[in-house]
Amino acid sequence: MKGLEKYSARSILKWLWCAWRGNRLQAALNAGIGLLSVVVSLAQVWAVQHAIEVAEGVDEGSLYVAVGIMAALILTDFALHISSIWIKNILGIKAQNRMQQHMLDRILRSEWHGKESRHSGDVLNRLEFDVTNVVNFLTEVIPSTLSVAALFVGAFCYLFTMDRVLALITVAIIPVFVGLSKIYVGRMRRLTREVRSSDSKVQSVLQETIQNRMLIKTLESDDHMVDRLETTQSELRHKVVKRTAFSVVSNLIVNFGFALGYLVAFLWAALRMSRGTLSFGGMTAFLQLVNKIQSPARSLTKLVPQFVSVFTAAERLMELEENPLEEQGDPIYMDEPCGIRVSNVSYAYEDAPVISNLSFDFLPGSCTAVLGETGAGKTTLVRLILALLTPQQGQVEIYDRRHACAVSPRLRCNLVYVPQGNTLLSGTIRDNLRLGNLDATDEDMLEALHAACADFVSELPAGLDTQCSEKGGGLSEGQAQRIAIARALLRNRPVMLFDEATSALDPDTERQLLQNILGKKGHTVIFITHRPAVVEYCDQVLEVGKPTPGPSLKERE
Repeated sequence: MKGLEKYSARSILKWLWCAWRGNRLQAALNAGIGLLSVVVSLAQVWAVQHAIEVAEGVDEGSLYVAVGIMAALILTDFALHISSIWIKNILGIKAQNRMQQHMLDRILRSEWHGKESRHSGDVLNRLEFDVTNVVNFLTEVIPSTLSVAALFVGAFCYLFTMDRVLALITVAIIPVFVGLSKIYVGRMRRLTREVRSSDSKVQSVLQETIQNRMLIKTLESDDHMVDRLETTQSELRHKVVKRTAFSVVSNLIVNFGFALGYLVAFLWAALRMSRGTLSFGGMTAFLQLVNKIQSPARSLTKLVPQFVSVFTAAERLMELEENPLEEQGDPIYMDEPCGIRVSNVSYAYEDAPVISNLSFDFLPGSCTAVLGETGAGKTTLVRLILALLTPQQGQVEIYDRRHACAVSPRLRCNLVYVPQGNTLLSGTIRDNLRLGNLDATDEDMLEALHAACADFVSELPAGLDTQCSEKGGGLSEGQAQRIAIARALLRNRPVMLFDEATSALDPDTERQLLQNILGKKGHTVIFITHRPAVVEYCDQVLEVGKPTPGPSLKERE
């Protein structure tokens, strides 16, 4: 399968080691409880043997004391089990949340290239299921592996003191399993990767269908989307069946081997007992020890698919980190007013030119309308100014009275942006406004709403605490646009970029809004627009056309 060997086992283990750093407390606690459980488990074997032999008269002592020891060990085992549940439920969710936060932070700080390489449903699937898989492996599977190994060694040593031959026979089969596991891992890793990829596709179809429910209803494509989901689910089912069939056959072979080994151990113990070289209590301990050797061995064989699963999950999370990080560091603030200078800039998406040799100066304190037909590069120009994209030729600078700097993520603190369309998030209106300024008071918010011609918020029953559903559901497009503009005004940065931000407003509201925005001096305002009313309020106009013609500048008196 293409991409299966994208990362070597060494690089995946190195990534898992780094991911383990923040989860070592939970892993250590689980490992400690697991090792104590092993000690208690082996002590229970001795306690049962001792109680039986006391009852038989083989050992001296009180039967009540012997049974009391058994009861104490059982209660201790209960306490350890309850402790492990608490650790899993309390520290486990914290570990999962921490890794999700880390991955989300990594995604948000990475470079953006204008086209997402993965569907958002696939990314969410990885952030949920693959993160859970990795965290469980690091905090539970690895510690349990230590306890399983300790139980295996302890049970073997105990059995070895009772019967060396049987102890050696019992473990002789392990090298065979190790050899077979190499074949198993390669096959299961490929099958697991296929299942996880299909699972992501199913989630992507579900998410996209729910998000576009209104469109699907109006196009009367309900049946088509359900059929599309069924096709994707059918692909997932087929791959799950393949993986399950392989797993069942593998487990059948392994379990047959273990069952045969247990029967041999039982026969051996029965023969010794019939010859008088083993007591009934000894035989009981004998069979318990064989089971405690086989049980860890079974658990170790089950670890193989867990290792395969976590390797697949780690690969999928490592792919999310492939995109390089943006320039990191403290924000660089410019003096107000500041301008934007574009010098001989060119940019193309996959060899399709969008901007060619563009030069323009958005003067400090000016208001500029950027005009052009669809596909002429207006939105791309905004992305270049915001340092979301990097010019393939030329330079974009932000400058003030003292100095000029090439735009970068660290200079993004000097800009505020209102994209086209509905950009509200689910939550209250207050929550949306606070994205512009986390320290804004209610008075600040109401003032910004007034400047954005969004006084209607005060008239709503819940005011600022009015709930909005996904994509600002419950509000009209015009209302959502005005709240987004108010959010930008709360951010209050020297350069303000509006990408068709008034497209859903009526002429009177748009006129009043422009007067309010442009009434505040000291801001450099850039409007991407098709609206003649906006152009009337601007000092200068930049007309961009599809390459190859250069831009024209019309200075307005």
